[in-house]
Amino acid sequence: MMLAPGALFMLVVLLYIVSSIKILREYERGVIFRLGKLLPEPKGPGVVLVFAPIDRIVRVSLRTVVLDVPPQDIITRDNVSVKVNAVVYFRVLHPDKAIVEVEDYLYATGQLAQTTLRSTLGQFELDQLLSERDTINQKLQHIIDEATDAWGIKVSLVEVKQVDLPVEMQRAIMRQAEAERERRAKVIHADGEFQASAKLRDAADVISQNPTTLQLRFLQTLTEVAAEKNSTIVFPVPIDMLAAFLKRAP
Repeated sequence: MMLAPGALFMLVVLLYIVSSIKILREYERGVIFRLGKLLPEPKGPGVVLVFAPIDRIVRVSLRTVVLDVPPQDIITRDNVSVKVNAVVYFRVLHPDKAIVEVEDYLYATGQLAQTTLRSTLGQFELDQLLSERDTINQKLQHIIDEATDAWGIKVSLVEVKQVDLPVEMQRAIMRQAEAERERRAKVIHADGEFQASAKLRDAADVISQNPTTLQLRFLQTLTEVAAEKNSTIVFPVPIDMLAAFLKRAP
């Protein structure tokens, strides 16, 4: 069955309109170029008309992108070679800038994160790299976010995941930690001896003021020794201690 020319034209127009309909999800925006020129505002979400071939649409996701930075060889300020990897969280705020200002914003952000990781961590010593993670993460986030702002990208978080040390450096750190624990143990033991000697001095001053107290302490010691029934103990008794008992004898 042959269609009339007018009906055929309407069918072609209808098919063209249907093919021009694009549906963008809630997290997507469409950057449209009309005859090579960027339209003022990104389109979407919902139904968007793209009239090919004069229009070309580039879909951009607004969801947060998790970028894994591969391990980088870094030499710290104190000349220690380590491998450090990180993770970067960012999202596109301005889809038109992300498409126009840079060729591939995902690749560009990844390369920027790698170079920033190497240059920034090289300014810290190994002890700072292991203990001051929060400060380092904030500095990395600030540098990368400032550099990607012109691309319409917002870096929300940068986290250093792992620091791989050479085996020799791991052994040296273990020896250092063991020496530190021994030092603390000796300091605590010496401090305990000092406090105990101070208490003994105070007790000696109290006992010296009353000789009867010394005799009671002597008898208490004999009682404690007598509790051990499986041994014979020879305990010398000074004569001057027995003077008080001899004076009371008839």
